[in-house]
Amino acid sequence: MSLLPLPPASRPLGRSALTVSPLAWGMWRLAEDGRTAREAAHLVHTALDAGISLLDTADIYGFDGTTGFGDAETLLGDVLRAEPTLRQRFVLATKGGILPPLPYDQSADYLHRAIDASLRRLGVDCIDLWQIHRPDILAHPHEVARVLDDAVVAGKIRALGVSNFTVHQTAALDHFLGHKLATTQPEISALRIACCENGELDQAMLLGLTPLAWSPLGGGRIAAPVSPREIAVAAALDAVAGPLGISRTVAAYSWLMAHPAGIIPIIGSQNPARITEAVAAMAVPWSRTQWYAVFVAARGEKLP
Repeated sequence: MSLLPLPPASRPLGRSALTVSPLAWGMWRLAEDGRTAREAAHLVHTALDAGISLLDTADIYGFDGTTGFGDAETLLGDVLRAEPTLRQRFVLATKGGILPPLPYDQSADYLHRAIDASLRRLGVDCIDLWQIHRPDILAHPHEVARVLDDAVVAGKIRALGVSNFTVHQTAALDHFLGHKLATTQPEISALRIACCENGELDQAMLLGLTPLAWSPLGGGRIAAPVSPREIAVAAALDAVAGPLGISRTVAAYSWLMAHPAGIIPIIGSQNPARITEAVAAMAVPWSRTQWYAVFVAARGEKLP
C-alpha cells in the first residue's frame, strides 16, 4: 500500500524568504482567563521547544465584544520584552483589518494605524507575516495593496497574507501587490472541506501560497462529535488513529497536512500537553484510501 508523502520538517512560507514548521500555534485565546505574562511565556516556550516555529495572533484576539482589543498582542509583547532572545526563534504572524463595530476597515488610513499599533503592542520593529483578517468589501484592492507594499518597503512587514478571502478577492489583491501574497488563512478541517472543491487550495498551489488552517479541529466537534456526519468523520479518523496509538485530534491535523497544498494547521489549544501532543501529526502516514474515507465522510455522500 503506497502512502502519501509526510510533511517536511520545515518549508518555505509561500513565496517569502521565511521558513516555518509544518504546524503553527495560534493565540486566539491567549489573553483569556487572566493569563499572566509568565503563563503566556510557558506556552510560547512549549510551542517552540516542540519544534513549532510559526506563531499566529491578531489585533482582535482578546476582544470580548466590549473590551480587550489588542490584549493577545500586548501579552505576547510582554513575553518578548521580558525575554528578547525569544524573538529570534519563531516567525511572528499577526492580523488586522477588523474594527468593531464597523466591522471591517481596510481604508489606507486605518491600515497604516493598525500595522503601527500592532508593532507597538508586540514591541517589535518588524512583523514577519501580516495578514488582512477579513476582507473589507468597501476597500479597493489597489488601495489596500499600496498600503501593504509601503509597509514592506518601510521594513515594518516581511511577508503578506490574507485570511477568509474568497478566490477572487485573493486574486484581485495579489494582482495589485508588488510584494506578492505568501499565505492564505481559511477555515479548514475534516468537517470544513469546502476549500478542497471551491478552488481555494487549487489557487494556493497555483500562486504558491501556503494555506494556514484555522479551526483545524472543527471548533472542537472532531473531538466531541454529535451529528451523524461528525460521528462518521470521527470514525474515519479513528480508523487511522487507533492502530497507531495516537489521538483523533492528532490524526485530524495530519489529515490536513497530507494535502499537496502544504496546509499548516494552526493549533488553537492553550494547554501545554495538547500543544506538545500535536507535533506527533508530522509523522502520521496516510494512504489514499484512508484519506478519501475521511473526505467522503465529510462530504456526507459518495464521490461522483
